[in-house]
Amino acid sequence: MELPQEIIRRKRDGATLSAANITAFVNAMSAGSITDGQVAAFAMAVFFNGMKREEAVALTLAMRDSGDVLDWSDLPGPVVDKHSTGGVGDNVSLMLAPLAVACGAYVPMISGRGLGHTGGTLDKMDSIPGYISQPDNTLFRKVVREVGCAIIGQTANLAPADKRLYSIRDVTATVESIPLITASILSKKLSAGLNALVLDVKSGNGAFMARNRDAVALATSIVEVANGAGLPTTALLTDMNEPLALAAGNAVEVKNAVDFLTGDRRDTRLESVTLALVGEMLLSARLAPNLKAAIDKTREALNSGKAAEVFGRMVAGLGGPSDFIEKLDHYLPRAPITVEVSAPVASYVASIDTRAIGITVVALGGGRIRPQDPVDHAVGITALQPIGAKMEKGEPVARVHARTQDDAKTAALAIEKAYGFTDRKPRTVNPVLRRIGA
Repeated sequence: MELPQEIIRRKRDGATLSAANITAFVNAMSAGSITDGQVAAFAMAVFFNGMKREEAVALTLAMRDSGDVLDWSDLPGPVVDKHSTGGVGDNVSLMLAPLAVACGAYVPMISGRGLGHTGGTLDKMDSIPGYISQPDNTLFRKVVREVGCAIIGQTANLAPADKRLYSIRDVTATVESIPLITASILSKKLSAGLNALVLDVKSGNGAFMARNRDAVALATSIVEVANGAGLPTTALLTDMNEPLALAAGNAVEVKNAVDFLTGDRRDTRLESVTLALVGEMLLSARLAPNLKAAIDKTREALNSGKAAEVFGRMVAGLGGPSDFIEKLDHYLPRAPITVEVSAPVASYVASIDTRAIGITVVALGGGRIRPQDPVDHAVGITALQPIGAKMEKGEPVARVHARTQDDAKTAALAIEKAYGFTDRKPRTVNPVLRRIGA
């Protein structure tokens, strides 16, 4: 193997790395024979100089092959999944997996933890007492076979190279790199043995790719690399100029998701994105003849309560309470301090600094500053008013859930700064912006 520092130097200087170089570096990363500093230097070199398509494919396949690749050929239905590039209040996966199962698909969902200012699906699931978010492959396969879906994290044997690189990117300002995001997403999805994949690529001030053109470039990269690696993939570009759900955090987003599944409350933007993504999954899996039929089928599964039942069975199958859906408030952790943030004048919500909302959740303890930091699952923000909401003076635009009074006060000030107001009702946009793929 070429010395790791030489591979780093070549990429630092803008050279194209061979597949052999990339594979060797990834293997060394998996084996622990290179340092975190060298991994960080490699990530920074890629961040500044990018990768050609063939390099991204090689990195994706090398990280996939750093561990096990699952085979679901024994299942009697299509195996599909979705991945989001990350946002604030983005708990779509929690509803999407059981909805797809209720419509005839199987969803072995391998998810990540929070990255930067965005929340992680795995951290949300860890809010549920007893839930085994990183089971061994035997339990993972059992739950997928019997329930239809399992939302888990990477086990030690699934794309372990990505697991290490992912945690280092989170704390070295190298998250917003198209080839690294592409390889990270697809190495996990390819190792999951999928028949098809649908992507939710975010664009806006709360997304890693804030500019529309960058989000399109990322979606195109993932779709092309995935199809080049043999995984049929399409993408939806969705808006992240405001939180998707009206909650941001971990336990608070789990509650929001269960309320959605049971029909207690369904945020309008969240419903639009969730139904569109499940519709794409059903279409890719050939479980519906067209998109309209797919969305109609999804809505029927939602309104019938079948998807909520699947979610409850998944939680129980992975060690959580068997009555979690029925006794949600009993099981989820709650922060001891609650503070409301009020509208300063009678007005409409005109804008939201969505990234600032995400950073506020991290600062409360709901995310990580260092890879080893624990996450406080109870803290977060709820009742986040969307753009276009009509507010009376003193009416709450958000509610902070914090561990201490000082944390609550600091978070409330940050949220006040994140919200903009106007005396005229602003135009709102459909959160599903466009489709990319075949």
